[in-house]
Amino acid sequence: MKLGILTAPFETTPLMEVAKWAADVDMGVLEVACWPASGGEARRYAGTSHIDCNGLSEGQAQEITGGLAELGVSISGLGYYPNPLHADAAHREEVLTHLKHVITAAATLSVPVVNTFIGGDKSLNVDENWKRAQQIFSPIVGHAEDAGVKLCFENCPMIFSYDEWPGGHNIAHSPKIWRRIFEEWGDAVGMNFDPSHLVWQFIDQARFIKEFGPRMAHVHAKDVMIDRDGLYENGTMSVGMGWQVPRMPGLGDVDWPGFFSGLYRAGYDGPVIIEHEDKVFEKDDDAVKRGFVLAREVLSPYIK
Repeated sequence: MKLGILTAPFETTPLMEVAKWAADVDMGVLEVACWPASGGEARRYAGTSHIDCNGLSEGQAQEITGGLAELGVSISGLGYYPNPLHADAAHREEVLTHLKHVITAAATLSVPVVNTFIGGDKSLNVDENWKRAQQIFSPIVGHAEDAGVKLCFENCPMIFSYDEWPGGHNIAHSPKIWRRIFEEWGDAVGMNFDPSHLVWQFIDQARFIKEFGPRMAHVHAKDVMIDRDGLYENGTMSVGMGWQVPRMPGLGDVDWPGFFSGLYRAGYDGPVIIEHEDKVFEKDDDAVKRGFVLAREVLSPYIK
């Protein structure tokens, strides 16, 4: 295993500067945020473009990979997390076009994984969303296969605010849907696993890793704290709003020894990428870096 970071919090810092800092603090693997260079989504933790994937040339790719190699840094995957099942067809086409660019860029960079969401239309039920996903993603999965890239979906429900309520913006959050995904596309796709999303859904982590561990091609390390007062006030029908609080690893309710035990037993030996969404450590870049280093101290004893 190797420990690294998702570059998304460093919106205005060039990739090589992020990479140098990461290498200096012994986290030499990056999941590189790759939203469109022309402008990202207007939401938190989205929009960072550390590599312009639209038309990336072989020469540009060699310059990037060569510069990272000089720093002793590698890329675990490219990350682009839009909503491909958005209600608006024009928006769907826009994000799917860029997702194809990211997949093509990953192949040019010799990066094995592209991480994304399946997405979801909050006004449709899960089965209706799934039918749309089957139609939309089959050609995308084929494009990734042809490029020699593993397309990985994250298990985040994407429901943090009322504009995402009640159905969320990503249906790939439950074992039921994950079985459908792998029945539909098999080994052509993988899971980008984030344990924090199991906690507030009350999904058994050990059982989930036992079932889907062999399908995990990329892993995020993010914690979440259940605010018991918020849960009492809002109840479970609020679907996490008001009581799920993202934290740095070690500051929430994820069972980290169980997490690593399950991954090792499942044979996972890939990157473990720290995802930073902790508001306590967001005041400025120094605070963001402090959060990452804190997480490193919690997780590094398990990385062998």
